[in-house]
Amino acid sequence: MRSLGDAAGPALATGAACCAAWATTVPALRIGLATLACATVPAGVALGSAAGCVAGAAVLLCSLAAGSARGRGVWLAGSATAAVLVAAGIWALAALAAEALPDGLAGALDDRFAAYRVPRWQDALRLAGRNSVLGVGPGRSGELGGAAAGSSPVDGGPHSAPLQQAAEQGLIGVFLLVAVFCWVLYALWRTPRPTPVALTAGAALTALAALASVSDALSCTPVTAGAGLLAGWATARPWTSGTGDASGTGDASGTGDASGIGGTGGVTAPAR
Repeated sequence: MRSLGDAAGPALATGAACCAAWATTVPALRIGLATLACATVPAGVALGSAAGCVAGAAVLLCSLAAGSARGRGVWLAGSATAAVLVAAGIWALAALAAEALPDGLAGALDDRFAAYRVPRWQDALRLAGRNSVLGVGPGRSGELGGAAAGSSPVDGGPHSAPLQQAAEQGLIGVFLLVAVFCWVLYALWRTPRPTPVALTAGAALTALAALASVSDALSCTPVTAGAGLLAGWATARPWTSGTGDASGTGDASGTGDASGIGGTGGVTAPAR
């Protein structure tokens, strides 16, 4: 069984394939990319990551639903809310785990998470309480994590992006982490790309945010690079030809148009 951090790869891959399928105007290519997206979901199980299969399936379903969406605001607000709820749940879980838990609840936590994970979250929360504004410094949470630092065969990080930011960089780091995610969602709201592309990218990045709240997904360079590429591509202005002709005829708020570019070469504002 692989770690939860490995589940981010299938989620991002599924999101990228779905975005590409929505973006192309070639029917055969769209079918091929959609097939690739569907094939990526069970590939997570083949690679030993059941969580990756679940995350990829969630992104795929959100992409299918995005095809009938008329606006972006409510969908992206829902994505932000989902990410906040997961992060807040992990924070609350770490706080509750610091108290004496009933045997049944403690056993349930051990079944859901690796034995070392919850103690790491507790250590990170303790460090965050001790240095709430500036934190203990980047990379030092593993050094100062206490007994849990030696209880895992992996690195000494908290394995939770919000808790790691709180422990190492304090409230300022948490604010910057939240600001980056909110800014990406805002850029997706304003992007001239078609609405299905924007919402699919938002779903994939929200899945990454949720996984990063319970794992060290953001510590993996390919994952962060893939997230950056997906966000950049989904928010970039589509290319236009020099004569003003475009490959598509719809606007950016359409549900199935690939380029989101009007016949005059301009880009219309997306539906909110």
